[in-house]
Amino acid sequence: MEKKINLIVKDEDKNLRVDVFINKKENEISRTRIKNLILSKKLKLNNKILEDPSKKVSKNDILDLIIPEPKKVSLKPFEYGLDITYEDKDLIVLNKPAGIVMHPGAGNFDNTIVNALINYDKNSLSNIGDKLRPGIVHRIDKNTSGLVVIAKNNQAHEHLSIQFSKHSITRIYQLLIWGKVRPSKGKIDTLITRSSKNRQMMEVSNVKGKKAITNYKTIEVFENKNTPTLSLLECKLETGRTHQIRVHMNYLGNSIVGDDKYKKKFKKIKNIDPLLEKKLINLNRQFLHAKTIGFIHPKKNEEMIFNSILPQELEIILKMLRNTSK
Repeated sequence: MEKKINLIVKDEDKNLRVDVFINKKENEISRTRIKNLILSKKLKLNNKILEDPSKKVSKNDILDLIIPEPKKVSLKPFEYGLDITYEDKDLIVLNKPAGIVMHPGAGNFDNTIVNALINYDKNSLSNIGDKLRPGIVHRIDKNTSGLVVIAKNNQAHEHLSIQFSKHSITRIYQLLIWGKVRPSKGKIDTLITRSSKNRQMMEVSNVKGKKAITNYKTIEVFENKNTPTLSLLECKLETGRTHQIRVHMNYLGNSIVGDDKYKKKFKKIKNIDPLLEKKLINLNRQFLHAKTIGFIHPKKNEEMIFNSILPQELEIILKMLRNTSK
């Protein structure tokens, strides 16, 4: 059912951005969703449609926001074995393998995690986001594996979205990079924006973009005459920008093994174990795994933390590196 919200600006709220003001009064609705509703012409300010979420409100302004009934989705079910780590009536924590995209998009409308979720239980997914993304609160890249949380109803979706926008979600990744980083642990704090050369890629910028913060630490370094220098890292995200870890590693000059976009050319290495070389060259994904996810449960109000182990194709490479490093 369509919902209408009527608000009047009081003196203490004047000069706030309109999306911030609405979010302050209606904190069950995420600011991202409020912004999207404004851009979709669902807000009237003093009886005139407003499409600018950054507009400042004045005392005695009258706001009327319409929250439309969510659209019904017609997406094709996809028979696919989902690896479910945890499930209750509000959410699913899913261990996504590499090689499958999260939701339908250009060139792939049928073989995605969303289609697999519809096949699993089409009546238990939130529907307040993009109509092609029921249940999807956040994403990981096609060639990244690991844990994602799926919302089964709209209340859970809003609650989790707010946690993501406040950057209070715990997200830890494991990755293997070329070379080693100095210092061996630290914080990368930059702006990330869309690349001017390739719209499908992101890049670090000094002047524009969104703030991106990655905390990293070196877990293990592999370095001897039989292996190229490689490092196993753990990254804890403070923000969750598109391709954030991949862009930040590339920015340091240490791209992720197997990354097909932000990569260094694989050089021929003398004396390398031929089996290891083959595994590194033929890895058809990036060595990046979303190992840990933690959040406050939308209904129980308890902190929940989930962990997953490295997929076999990545664990094999680590074992080979450890053996050749002896």
